[in-house]
Amino acid sequence: SKPLLGFSCFRRQRSTSQPSTAMSSGVQVSDECVTKYNGLKLGHESRYILFRLSDDLREVVVDKVAPKDAPYSDFLDSLPANDCRYAVYDFDFTAEDGGQRNKILFVLWAPDSAKIKPKMLYTSSKDGLRKKLVGIATEVQATDRAEIDHSAVLEKVLRK
Repeated sequence: SKPLLGFSCFRRQRSTSQPSTAMSSGVQVSDECVTKYNGLKLGHESRYILFRLSDDLREVVVDKVAPKDAPYSDFLDSLPANDCRYAVYDFDFTAEDGGQRNKILFVLWAPDSAKIKPKMLYTSSKDGLRKKLVGIATEVQATDRAEIDHSAVLEKVLRK
């Protein structure tokens, strides 16, 4: 291609590489995340899954898979006080018409007490993970326990 402005350092580069599977932050999603999520969504094999960034901050990995009979309080207790996490939760509730329903929640847990860098990295990587987890009904971004309390989540789910 012709140089722009007469300088060879401004040549346009044609990309011959494949599209990246990395998120905007450069963080990848492990295949296990999608596999475990599909088990929760399709087979109701678990109640919730926690995801975290790997130690080298390059990949989202499975942190915890809870049994399908785990109570909501167990989910809340599993969220670290000073660190971020992603989670999906198979949320059962009673609709206003009295019928039993369930929706899959996607949660970004970024407590105020977490350090700035992890909060920024988790926030910038969220959309890439969310796109891989097809079928999520509701998203909750929480910075403290009040925002992820059962009644607050139920209120959000009923609005949709």
